[in-house]
Amino acid sequence: MDTVQKLASGFSLDLGPLKEPLGFIRVLEWVFTIFAFSTTGGYSGTTHFTVKCAESKEEDVKAVFGYPFRLSTNPYKIPLCNGGQSNDTYLQGDFSSSAEFFVCVGVFGFLYCTATLVLYLGYQSVYRQTSRGPIVDLVMTAAFAFLWLVSSSAWGKGLTDVKWATNPEHLVESCKDVCHPGEFPSMGRLTASVIFGFLNLILWAGNCWFIYKETPFHKDPNPPATMEEGGGDVPQH
Repeated sequence: MDTVQKLASGFSLDLGPLKEPLGFIRVLEWVFTIFAFSTTGGYSGTTHFTVKCAESKEEDVKAVFGYPFRLSTNPYKIPLCNGGQSNDTYLQGDFSSSAEFFVCVGVFGFLYCTATLVLYLGYQSVYRQTSRGPIVDLVMTAAFAFLWLVSSSAWGKGLTDVKWATNPEHLVESCKDVCHPGEFPSMGRLTASVIFGFLNLILWAGNCWFIYKETPFHKDPNPPATMEEGGGDVPQH
């Protein structure tokens, strides 16, 4: 209770940091981070193709898939030309590791942005009181920039594999005599998630400079003028 009371008593809302690059870029990171993990985590798509046997109507086959893209757990049935249905057929591939890693980085990035915005806007004096706050902030921001690079690259490769594995033209190879590819599943949302990932990389990496300026490692290029030792005119008596 004492800790909560101290935090509450020390809180002082100041929107001034939002006018500075340090706070403004953090808000952009908060927004783009939400876009990155939400466009991936909530995705669900359908790929389909048609089966046309001799003297029978054309039947549509649909295979549903979605996050976390363990495609081998998504069964679908292909109608047989003798009037029956085949056993469960599965999409091929498991791309959950890259997708879940990308979403995990996004969620933790969102939480970190939220925490630092509270610190910037409510506890600015505490943040600048010692050099520890800006230094920790710099290290964490640089670490997230690296994680965005790795996770976005991994998920970009994973998305390419997902597109290949769910391509109707690839799925009909096992029954190409009677199967015909249908419409390719819409994946614009997933493509956008990769773009948001690399935009986050740019934002977090660029923000390192503005946080670095808050640390004692950054030296003022225009220090206050002082009298040089041994310089200046010697007063005449």
